[in-house]
Amino acid sequence: MTKLRVLVVDDSVVMRRLVGEVLSADPEIVVVGTASSGKVALSRLSQLAPDLVVLDVEMPDLDGLATLAALRKTHQKLPVIMFTAATRRAAAAMIEALMLGANDYVTKPDGIATLDQTRERIRTTLVTKIKNLLRPATVPSGTTTRIPRIDVRPQTGAIAAIDATRPVTTSIPKVRLKTGLLPNLGSHGARARTIRAIAIGVSTGGPLALERLFAELHTLSVPIFVVQHMPPVFTAMLAQRLAKVARMPVVEAVPGTRVEPGCIYIAPGDRHMVVVNEDGVPTVRCTQDPPENSCRPAVDVLFRSVATIYGSEILAVVMTGMGQDGLRGCEHVRDHGGTVIVQDAATSVVWGMPGAVVRAGLADAIVPLPQLALELERRCDNGAAHVATGMSRG
Repeated sequence: MTKLRVLVVDDSVVMRRLVGEVLSADPEIVVVGTASSGKVALSRLSQLAPDLVVLDVEMPDLDGLATLAALRKTHQKLPVIMFTAATRRAAAAMIEALMLGANDYVTKPDGIATLDQTRERIRTTLVTKIKNLLRPATVPSGTTTRIPRIDVRPQTGAIAAIDATRPVTTSIPKVRLKTGLLPNLGSHGARARTIRAIAIGVSTGGPLALERLFAELHTLSVPIFVVQHMPPVFTAMLAQRLAKVARMPVVEAVPGTRVEPGCIYIAPGDRHMVVVNEDGVPTVRCTQDPPENSCRPAVDVLFRSVATIYGSEILAVVMTGMGQDGLRGCEHVRDHGGTVIVQDAATSVVWGMPGAVVRAGLADAIVPLPQLALELERRCDNGAAHVATGMSRG
């Protein structure tokens, strides 16, 4: 097996050495070079031909953001993982880096971490993300399911259904389109019930995908709950960034908030977000219950709670991300009669989370990111005139 070629860029001699040692200890990875600045890294890209770049954010001369912007002009598809401290200033820069095209990020251990703890953090987070970006899991050959892939004709806005019986792969094959408008199908092929809330789970590649989604999404009369795997501070910065492009209010969730229609709630870092019934009104709570799928916030936790509150009137969306968080939550959504759609492989940075839902046969539809906003609007049309703070009638 060919080794994965990695370039490490960091102005800290100690950090370059630690990262290089841990990566080189993995039999699947080779560190083809290190660079102490963005300028040095850019000058050596063609010579070293890395498969992936680990890039520090805060560097003198040419910082990580400027380096990333320059890199993207010549290497649009080269995977980049940002490596930074978990400070407020670094969080703001990290969000900007993800919007500029960074594929993922890893936070450095804090200043009181021992060398062994630092090595372990690098091994369990950075190494794992490198492998997931460069060698994503594939669907076993021969796996077949019935899932409509939904495409929107840009000239007319009409929706075309694609023949759903086909092997599921990480890249969607070209197939013959049927003409006409696709009926608003819900779980198990039945006509969709009123949608009274949307819950979104997303991880790797999520910030940029969410920005594109919310920039295109018109105001809906339903609340939208979002779990994006991120640490504290980062989620607050993400909410602020999304609020600049969205046509609906975007806030980091605050415990005790009564759910309002037409508002987007971002789960805070290191807190599970759940929706509960308080005096007949859906209300947000945030907990520090144990992580699930090694995540807090976890998509599964959110999906379970909204399935209980909204029943068949919940629409769950699983977008780009590594791992399987959201899979069990989608089971609860389907058990309660709700609808599940996923982002397609071609537009996902990593098709781990949505792919797991597809393989389990829980997805009602696969939707490319550029058409996801229109698909959400279409599915919410039935309930557009309803106030979304009411409880499920199912």
